[in-house]
Amino acid sequence: MPTLKKKKKGRRKKLVAELTEAEWEIMNVVWDKEPCAAGTVQEALAKSRDWAYATVKLTMDRMVKKGFLEINKIRNLQLFRSCITEVEARRGELRKMLTRAFGGTLTPMLKFLVEHEGLSKEEAAQLRQFVGKTGKNQG
Repeated sequence: MPTLKKKKKGRRKKLVAELTEAEWEIMNVVWDKEPCAAGTVQEALAKSRDWAYATVKLTMDRMVKKGFLEINKIRNLQLFRSCITEVEARRGELRKMLTRAFGGTLTPMLKFLVEHEGLSKEEAAQLRQFVGKTGKNQG
């Protein structure tokens, strides 16, 4: 089951990566420490997750098959590097949530945030400023 999807929008194709919760935790360590071995990831997650080395390694091997990680072998050592950026992963997470909760459109989500989650005056001003800049760039 492929979890990397290319979205066509505008001139550039955007990569969307949909990670599981466990994959997010692993990717955060890899982005911070890459290149790194599975043991490094397991040690970094030891305080928050009680995963055995075999669990981490198996998950990382599956992430290689999904296209999220790549392996560089140096003799008996396997070093993992990310194949996706944090932006691509966040885009996938946002798209998944937008599709599930708001029919895939951004405006209802923003309306919900403003009406039900509340914005501080500073956040509202920043949002207005951002929307104003975005509108000028498209016109």
